[in-house]
Amino acid sequence: MELKWLLYVTLLALGILAAQAHDMDEDNDADDVVDIEDDLDDGIEEVEESKSEMSSPPAPKVTYRPPVPTGEVYFAESFDKGTLDGWILSRAKKDDTDDEIAKYDGKWEVQDMKDTKLPGDKGLVLVTRAKHHAISSKLSKPFVFDTKPLIIQYEVNFQNGIECGGAYVKLLSKTPELNLDQFHDKTPYTIMFGPDKCGEDYKLHFIFRHKNPKTGKYEEKHAKRPDADLKSYFTDKKTHLYTLVLNPDNSFEILVDQTVVNSGNLLNDMTPPVNPPREIEDPNDQKPEDWDERPKIPDPDAVKPDDWDEDAPAKIADENAVKPEGWLDDEPEYVADPDAEKPEDWDEDMDGEWEAPQIANPKCEAAPGCGTWQRPMIDNPNYKGKWKPPMIDNVNYQGIWKPRKIPNPDFFEDLEPFKMTPFTAVGLELWSMTSDIFFDNFIICTERAVADDWASDGWGLKKAADGAAEPGVVGQMMAAAEERPWLWVVYILTVALPVFLVVLFCCSGKKQPSAAEYKKTDAPQPDVMDDEKEEEKDKGEKEEEEEEEEANEEKLGNASQEEEEEEEEDDRKRASEEEETVNRSPRNRKPRKD
Repeated sequence: MELKWLLYVTLLALGILAAQAHDMDEDNDADDVVDIEDDLDDGIEEVEESKSEMSSPPAPKVTYRPPVPTGEVYFAESFDKGTLDGWILSRAKKDDTDDEIAKYDGKWEVQDMKDTKLPGDKGLVLVTRAKHHAISSKLSKPFVFDTKPLIIQYEVNFQNGIECGGAYVKLLSKTPELNLDQFHDKTPYTIMFGPDKCGEDYKLHFIFRHKNPKTGKYEEKHAKRPDADLKSYFTDKKTHLYTLVLNPDNSFEILVDQTVVNSGNLLNDMTPPVNPPREIEDPNDQKPEDWDERPKIPDPDAVKPDDWDEDAPAKIADENAVKPEGWLDDEPEYVADPDAEKPEDWDEDMDGEWEAPQIANPKCEAAPGCGTWQRPMIDNPNYKGKWKPPMIDNVNYQGIWKPRKIPNPDFFEDLEPFKMTPFTAVGLELWSMTSDIFFDNFIICTERAVADDWASDGWGLKKAADGAAEPGVVGQMMAAAEERPWLWVVYILTVALPVFLVVLFCCSGKKQPSAAEYKKTDAPQPDVMDDEKEEEKDKGEKEEEEEEEEANEEKLGNASQEEEEEEEEDDRKRASEEEETVNRSPRNRKPRKD
């Protein structure tokens, strides 16, 4: 009992301390200036310095080194030189757009990322908002789709989030007309890949332009939408790694942060399909005039019943209703507001005669109703509505008509859509309502290992640096307690309360008499009583078992004795019968004496 009260008092004291600490914290926040002596300031600084020295060791520092390709690449750019060397800004104008916004005059710069944890790691930044941006760079050599995969990979960070805009790249097709100085939205591209968002529509594009082998025209083919939730990639303000892998067997994979979020096959998972259908509906075929598509028709033999009244109303007055007592027939439901006054600027010539606004009649508040009482309306039990003949199966039903199929004159079959138009440059052609979109570490290659090494040396370092900079759970709790000292009491309570509850439940049982009390009364102690009861129970069970065994043995003995007696009786009967038989035999008879 004493322990329980001690715990109660302890928890009460901790609660009072928490309240006082919280009040002190609020008072300190409310004070703008606090006069403290210089010596006290020096002492506090020394204590803080010693506390920082005694704190947990700092997280290991991640040092940035520009990534270097570990194999053959067609394009690799980390922007760590700090310049746009090798990149060409577009000076084109967008067609069919007002001159004020038609120019590609959005600004691009090479900058450090905001709140970077890797000093020296630079990237390409889309600086301005609500403008057209276009920039491009040549590959070391054109990429030709043959027997090797295509891998394109780069990083994006929406530093300010994203309202409406894209961060996708275009692989610009190799054509004689390609002029990067005039790069715009209609410049032919082979592949478009990357994130795009407007409103609440989060996309991850993969589009390729397929050439029709019959007409020579190009058509955009869009990959199916990923099943994964993409929202966090646009909102968490972290750097994300986007990777597209295209294989010669027409399979593809889309990865974010080295995790597959979409995959498929160019022949089966693109919209519209790469290959058109073999047959199409005949555009010249027409449905015959007598074609009957009605599965059901009104029964022509049905007749309206004589008692069917189509004019009966759906609702009728309830004849059983009675006007409630106290109904005020002579009082209107609404009356003119007696407190209303005509506005001073009211002009009867312009506004007409002024009338006070209507308000609910105060006399009706205590009455069941006012005005002329009318019977309530109820459903008419005799209402049937307009008669219609019942529907029956149409014996002339021919089904839904469809035009006949004919061979598709535009049919072709391309079983190798992977062999796309070669491309010779990479470009960013974007419109964004949000600024400061960060791009970094572009690479185009054919080997997965090369792309993975490049990612490890670039995006991997960013991820490691971010992880090292984030404090652990204990560190976050300590930092929060430094700002709000009353949290220390919360932490203590969080630990003490479960302990208190455990002790409370374990120690709150019925109090047992002490050994001294047993000595005074010579009463058997609980453990002795329990032992005696158990011994008596065991002894009783053993005696019952012994009695059962003896009874069983006695039964067995009696049964065997009865069997022996029966056998002896049978033997005696057989002996007497044999003796009687011998005596009756002629040989054994004695001759008579004459």
